[in-house]
Amino acid sequence: MTQFAIRHLTCFKYEKPVHFSRSNLRLEPIAWPGQTLVSHSITINPGGQLAPAPLRSALVNLTRLNIPGATTSLEIISKSLVSVERTPQLSWLGEPSIAEVGRLARESVDNSDLSPANFLYPSSFIPMDAAIADWSAEALSGDRSVFAAAYELAVRIQREFRYDPNATMAETPPAEAFAARAGVCQDFSQIMICALRAAGIPAAYASGYIRTEPAPGQDRLQGADATHGWVMVWCGPEKGWLGLDPTNGIAMGGDHIVMAVGRDYLDIAPIDGVFNGYGAQEIFVEVDVEAVAD
Repeated sequence: MTQFAIRHLTCFKYEKPVHFSRSNLRLEPIAWPGQTLVSHSITINPGGQLAPAPLRSALVNLTRLNIPGATTSLEIISKSLVSVERTPQLSWLGEPSIAEVGRLARESVDNSDLSPANFLYPSSFIPMDAAIADWSAEALSGDRSVFAAAYELAVRIQREFRYDPNATMAETPPAEAFAARAGVCQDFSQIMICALRAAGIPAAYASGYIRTEPAPGQDRLQGADATHGWVMVWCGPEKGWLGLDPTNGIAMGGDHIVMAVGRDYLDIAPIDGVFNGYGAQEIFVEVDVEAVAD
């Protein structure tokens, strides 16, 4: 088991005074198999009003932030301590087939937040795309083991796509990133989710963090020092949701800390909201993930 101390700093600087702002904060890691939230705190400068929102579930912990007075800057510091004990899924003997998983998901009567039926269909940021579906169709044929096929797809994305923070923006559709064969973790995850859903496999977007410093002898993972994104694949009622990281071509393991799970990035962006003002704004984000005990 490893304990991780996480510090997530977000700074907003406004060209003109902002007289009121309201934000949604998704900065408190959720409870997820293999990890336990030990502690969490949020500090706001200048001071604001924090309140838990109605939406606190197995998928996301949402907190509302109101800044009622005029300000030209806003600093949000989230600190978490999370215990992680997780071994990557590397064996898929006896796994259900893609066709079987699709059938079980469509027939599911589960109405919980994690129901596979919630993650079968297109979403706001991940519409269906014929080019992605065609590209992945052979790897995701219905008779293949669902996790083995999904793992192969994650490795393929890592090998064929170029990690380039300048190639895309947060709003870039999966089709554009796919055509460019370049992007960042959000793009690669949403391309993979699009492919999995096209094959009838329930797939979700996971947001969280990766250990900043790798274990001795291992390469540094892409996505460290920032919020990371990867994919959750539903592998039937017995195995449930298993994670795959297409940015690094690996299964989710002890270096991954799950913050939230949703249909796409729009569901679980760390911070969004509105403000009353005009003029430009600058945003600075800094993430530190430190292993404090093994």
